[in-house]
Amino acid sequence: MQNIVLNSDSATSLLAMLPAILLTVLAMTVGVLDIFWKASRRREIGIVSAVSLFGIALVSLVVTPPADPSAQLVLGGMYRFDTLTQFFVTAITFGAAITCLISLDSPHIGRMGEFYAVLIVATLGGCLMAGSADLIMAFLALETLSISLYMLAGFLTASPRSAEAGIKYFLFGAFTSAIMLYGFSLIYGFTGSTNFYVIGQKFATMFGESVEATTLLPIVLAMIMVMVGFGFKVSAVPFHFWTPDVYEGAPTPVTAYISVASKAASFALLTRFFIVVFQGDDPTRFWVQMLAILAVVTMTVGNLFALVQKNIKRLIAYSSIAQAGYALIGVAAVAAQPSSAPGAGAAAVGFYMAMYILTNLAAFGVIVIVAKVKDSEQIADFAGLSRRNLGLALTLTVALLSLAGIPPAAGFFGKFFLFKAAVDANLTWLAVVGILNAMIALYYYIIVIKVLFVDVGTDEDKPIVVGAPYVWALGITTVLVVLLGTVLATPIFDWASRAAAGLFS
Repeated sequence: MQNIVLNSDSATSLLAMLPAILLTVLAMTVGVLDIFWKASRRREIGIVSAVSLFGIALVSLVVTPPADPSAQLVLGGMYRFDTLTQFFVTAITFGAAITCLISLDSPHIGRMGEFYAVLIVATLGGCLMAGSADLIMAFLALETLSISLYMLAGFLTASPRSAEAGIKYFLFGAFTSAIMLYGFSLIYGFTGSTNFYVIGQKFATMFGESVEATTLLPIVLAMIMVMVGFGFKVSAVPFHFWTPDVYEGAPTPVTAYISVASKAASFALLTRFFIVVFQGDDPTRFWVQMLAILAVVTMTVGNLFALVQKNIKRLIAYSSIAQAGYALIGVAAVAAQPSSAPGAGAAAVGFYMAMYILTNLAAFGVIVIVAKVKDSEQIADFAGLSRRNLGLALTLTVALLSLAGIPPAAGFFGKFFLFKAAVDANLTWLAVVGILNAMIALYYYIIVIKVLFVDVGTDEDKPIVVGAPYVWALGITTVLVVLLGTVLATPIFDWASRAAAGLFS
């Protein structure tokens, strides 16, 4: 058994935790500003938060992890400072910054400093999840993110829909977290360790020999319990029931953040956890089959239910469920990769999450503006948007085409990399199911685009004025969605590939 090397260098640990430290300082600063600034200035708290989060994303981007894998486990093995961590921390903090921008002029929450403080704490939890290398760290980070999101979903206490969303999210989340924690406890009981890499080595040794069914079954049970928790966080079927109601009831900027940050952080942890922990032929064979089946069911259910939605937020909710199914294809393909291309599936998941963060935030930015003007989230009320503000209609169109996987938007390469990873992993049938589901999804995305440009709406002679923060948020996300689908596709996928390769070293 290879010894696990822990890096005790204080400077490396400080650099590894620098984004988390900066997020903690920012959350406290925002709380102080909310106390001392007058109500007329509190909108500026959102600007401070957004600019600071962009800065933290830049810090994460430029502070590179050690090249030697043996120097990447820090904080006593609790956290791994590798390229995968860097990739997802940068994406999550960038997504949080865009969320702050689209929240500035949102009714009720745009001038509430505590909203931004809780959002930053949620981002902190997501960043810690991305680098977790220990069961204890993983669960604490997961709950930091989850509890913050429960608060954000029910933030509008005077709104029955928001309160209902918060309660539903909390009840489902508490139940699945308890099951996941029990799975963690079983894994600890089998191995006597909480470190992912130590557990993985012990499982690899255990399953390198002949194993009786009485030994294998409890480990499979633990695997299923852990997947229940992850399934809830990524909105995989059958753990998706909370998603449409929470997306519809939560404030729209919160819905945007839940749809991207929670999913990205959860996929980062899920990918690392299953690859590193459940080693050995028997466990790997089981979890690959389990995730492949979950991917098929999740894609199909999400797309079929999206077909009949009349509310734009519920449609995006079911679309989000389907998108989780596509990403699960990449995770399932990871363990089945040939030795010549290790990590191609994980790289595809990383690229897809980066694309998804930008795309969904662009879509929800438009929804925030139109819902505020129309006081409605029905798809029919988006009729004629192209004649009231062509820029908004084009932004939403680019986002929907990206979700559908149509070039030159980033979603095309996102799906291409996922399906190619599945084919390379001899999971061609899974790629075919994914392509068929993408064809189904294209229908309901085209319907919305038709409403934007063809249908006749009310007040078409009254232009919709967009504030500067929204112009910046929508401009940045839309341009990046197009660039990720063209000139930036190869550089970002190469970065994701380097990040994924670290999972196998």
